[in-house]
Amino acid sequence: MSYSENKINVRNIKYLPRWVVLIIDTLLICISLIVSIIILNRIRISPLDVLEYSIQASIVISVNVIFFFLYKTYSGLIRHSSMMDALKLFLASMSTTVVCLMLNVFYQGTYGDKIFITTGLIMYSFISFSILFLFRIAIKQLYEFFKIAQREEDLIDVAILGIDENAISIAAALEMEHPKRFLVKGFVSRNNFKRQLRILEKPVVRVKESILPSLRILNVKAIIITSAIDPKEKQQIVDECLENDIKMYSSPILSNFEEGNSPQIQKLQIEDLLEREPIVLNKKNKEHQLKNRTVLVTGGAGSIGSEIVRQVAEYKPKMLLVLDQAESPLHQIQLEINEHFPNLKYKCIICDVTNNVRLQSVFDEFDIDVIYHAAAYKHVPLMENNPHEAILTNILGTKQVADLAAKFKVGHFVMVSTDKAVNPSNVMGASKRASEMYVQSLNYNLQLKDRCATKFITTRFGNVLGSNGSVVPLFKKQIEEGGPVTITHPDIIRYFMTIPEACQLVLEAGAMGKGGEIFIFDMGKPVKIMDLAKKMIKLAGFIPNKDIHIKITGLRPGEKLYEELLSDEAKTLPTHHEKIMITKDRNDNYEFISSSIDSVINSANNHNNVRVVHKLKKMIPEFKSKNSSYESLDAEVSFNEIINEDTVKIKKL
Repeated sequence: MSYSENKINVRNIKYLPRWVVLIIDTLLICISLIVSIIILNRIRISPLDVLEYSIQASIVISVNVIFFFLYKTYSGLIRHSSMMDALKLFLASMSTTVVCLMLNVFYQGTYGDKIFITTGLIMYSFISFSILFLFRIAIKQLYEFFKIAQREEDLIDVAILGIDENAISIAAALEMEHPKRFLVKGFVSRNNFKRQLRILEKPVVRVKESILPSLRILNVKAIIITSAIDPKEKQQIVDECLENDIKMYSSPILSNFEEGNSPQIQKLQIEDLLEREPIVLNKKNKEHQLKNRTVLVTGGAGSIGSEIVRQVAEYKPKMLLVLDQAESPLHQIQLEINEHFPNLKYKCIICDVTNNVRLQSVFDEFDIDVIYHAAAYKHVPLMENNPHEAILTNILGTKQVADLAAKFKVGHFVMVSTDKAVNPSNVMGASKRASEMYVQSLNYNLQLKDRCATKFITTRFGNVLGSNGSVVPLFKKQIEEGGPVTITHPDIIRYFMTIPEACQLVLEAGAMGKGGEIFIFDMGKPVKIMDLAKKMIKLAGFIPNKDIHIKITGLRPGEKLYEELLSDEAKTLPTHHEKIMITKDRNDNYEFISSSIDSVINSANNHNNVRVVHKLKKMIPEFKSKNSSYESLDAEVSFNEIINEDTVKIKKL
């Protein structure tokens, strides 16, 4: 065998048994006692001869070992020694001295003489504590030295962004981390300080305009962002780092990781780069609405629905009903609830929202207070090819749940919609717009008849980062596979928000809505998908169009270059939160909307796609197909000609 095969890898050494540590400590205090006696002899102080020297030594050692047991000084891992371990050793040494001094007092009061020399006890206490403490420091440093020497990979030299409490705590935690991943070279900060600063014996470099000179001073190629910073400043730092091949990491807030554990430092994610401030909403009004209430979440196993379930569970509802037709995802959310909310009373229900009989049985069984309606088909190309399914699930499903909510006098019905419902260019967006219209008109009709016990509310937002089938998980998968990253058009733009933020909007809308509103977010600037792809490639450590290629595939059926959150005619109203607005589109013709929806649903049941889309366009005049075989239906063609499908030439793309 080679030397490398025979050498000991200290990283594989777990720990010494406690009894071994106790024996070592006992040997060390024996050495301390011998050193104390030698020093006393050198300064010509002789021990008292009331008891034999061996008996005196046995008493001192025995008392000290007893305090080792009491303070459990042997229980910690020496290589992870901390100030708490030093405090235990100090207390053991001081307690030994105090007890021996008390024995002196007792013996002198009884027999008229002392057992120990007071000077010797104090000297022994100091020497024993010092040797025990230095031994632990030496073992800790030796372990660290050999561990680093035997690492196959180099540590990553990093700078910490910021000098606040969280940044300092993260730096300290990384220094104590085992095994060590990062070597903290210093801190960078925009704070204005005149004199040179050092924190944890590491330099602090001031950032003026660009962060790059500061990183060059510290000679690092990586940076850890430890706390929330202004989105514009973060974007500037990210752009500079991406352009100069500097790795970026993010860390949790200090309170988010347990003491003694390593902070979960991870590469900066695209979710961290939203060009806007995160939206924070008030929890009290939602708690008032959800606590001790029965809450139904349709589509509860989907990306949005499952996050609504998680957030609602935090408010301790009386009963949480999770309804979905997808068996496996519903099983997963059930396992998650069991793990994270063991005391929550809930029920997972397999049900298709188009099955009115099954839905009716759910409403009969439970006295529901709040409904979050997230069940829907959402993928634009699939729904463009299967419009009857989009109608049945998105429109019929919404209609049936909303009608039952009104019938059973549910307090709040909150519908999850999409920005694709504004000036729709595809069947999916049009089906969601029709659902919005029905929910609003139903609310108006019931208010008109003074029978509106239910508040019908709609929430509308853009794409959510990380949802099933969305662009971010797709890009991540393509990058992991070595590319290419596929984009439908170089100029396509989209609004983005995180799933938790989207679900906060849904819950907030349910709490503050009066009925009939559509709530929308100020989602900041839209994101160019090409820029998103390039940033994700760079964050993964690759060079766009060199290591990972970007491929343009062309717009998909029903897809348009940009989405809108408001139509041209819509009026917005402010709310108590500056980031949330209300649009009150007037949809008060319940008879017309209900009749039109019934007609569209009948066509969907007959699987007549052309007729379905035509009727949907008649109901929603702003529905203009883009890049779709249904574009020809936007021309002025008579209904009789439409019925005869042989006379209609559908453009195939």
